[in-house]
Amino acid sequence: MDGAPIVVHRPSASGGRRVSLHRHGRDEILGLAYSDHDLAVFLEAAGVLDPDAIMDNPLWVEWRGGRAHQWDAA
Repeated sequence: MDGAPIVVHRPSASGGRRVSLHRHGRDEILGLAYSDHDLAVFLEAAGVLDPDAIMDNPLWVEWRGGRAHQWDAA
């Protein structure tokens, strides 16, 4: 696998960031997160047991197109 399995995409023009998960050979969109809490909820629903522990681990989460934990509009 290339890169982290979880991608937090660039902030959208209206705010929030799309979150996707690569598993079973395909990408799955988990939702549009507006906060760290939203991201944690999406990751828990996807089966991540302790999402807060991996949010800043580049082996697990790749933050694209903006600073990590930046949720406001682009």
